[in-house]
Amino acid sequence: MSAQAQQPDEEWADVTPDAARRLVVAAVEAFAERGYHATTTRDIAGRAGMSPAALYIHYKTKEALLYQISLVGHRLALDILERPALAAGSPPQRLADAVRAFVRWHAEHHTTARVVQYELDALSPEHRVEIVGMRRATDAAVRRIIEDGVRSGDFDVADVPGTTLAVLSLCIDVARWFSADGRRAPHEVGELYAGLALRMVGAAERAA
Repeated sequence: MSAQAQQPDEEWADVTPDAARRLVVAAVEAFAERGYHATTTRDIAGRAGMSPAALYIHYKTKEALLYQISLVGHRLALDILERPALAAGSPPQRLADAVRAFVRWHAEHHTTARVVQYELDALSPEHRVEIVGMRRATDAAVRRIIEDGVRSGDFDVADVPGTTLAVLSLCIDVARWFSADGRRAPHEVGELYAGLALRMVGAAERAA
């Protein structure tokens, strides 16, 4: 089974009832393929095997669907990064774990990740403020690991905020180019990027 085929069960299990879950999955596919602004509610309903009128029973607007997708995606991202940020291992180990897991998620769920990461500006002002707050929390999780590494002498970083942004950007960009039919599997991309991130922070050697 492909990574993309696994997404509905793994990511949207908490979205109920079944009709609402089908609409979210259909919206992810449509937004990723056509972009938010070029997608209509009729497009989404059709992909879900429902009428446009049925969509409004569960989601009042197209933006409400995007918000649901963005909220779930950013909660997952924050959980992935906060666990190594708060762990007891060495900074190189924690950074490698964070990048490895974050990259793997963006590869395994590249369709969803493209929507989550690149449709932020389509959210309503109120929803955008909430999601931006979650993005700042993910930034803080990675920054904490890098700051710990600088203090311990494991990392040689002159600009911690800039390096944090560079590490996160490297991870997020995987969603843009990754293909399930490509040469590398998600876990292989995760391993590669973990090593790249450690070199970015001047770590003496890669964590296992």
